[in-house]
Amino acid sequence: MVIARKVLSMGLAGALATMLAACATSGPGEPPGAAAPTGVEGSWLNAEGNAVSTLNGGKFTTVSAETGEKFADGSYTKTGTTSVAINGTSLIRQQPISFNCLLVSTSQLNCTSATGQNFVLTRRV
Repeated sequence: MVIARKVLSMGLAGALATMLAACATSGPGEPPGAAAPTGVEGSWLNAEGNAVSTLNGGKFTTVSAETGEKFADGSYTKTGTTSVAINGTSLIRQQPISFNCLLVSTSQLNCTSATGQNFVLTRRV
């Protein structure tokens, strides 16, 4: 009887560990074990957390994280396997914007504007 309980407990512990691992590697709405995002496509938060930039299919947009108001839009071009050039318009200032970004990890883009300003974007999960 004691051996049967130990085997059952070990089986439940293994099942629980597998379920927790699946939760840790999957986001909401993703199947368990879904692959982590790669490349620059996706949604990115600025350091302050108040703007979300999305790169998808060659198009670039930035919106307010709180209201969804569009701040900027334009396009992007992959300039290498881990780099991208973004060009567009600031809708707030009605001026052109341009910056280059380097994917330093699956969750971080280091960017430099045409005026030399550096900033970091973090992948939104």
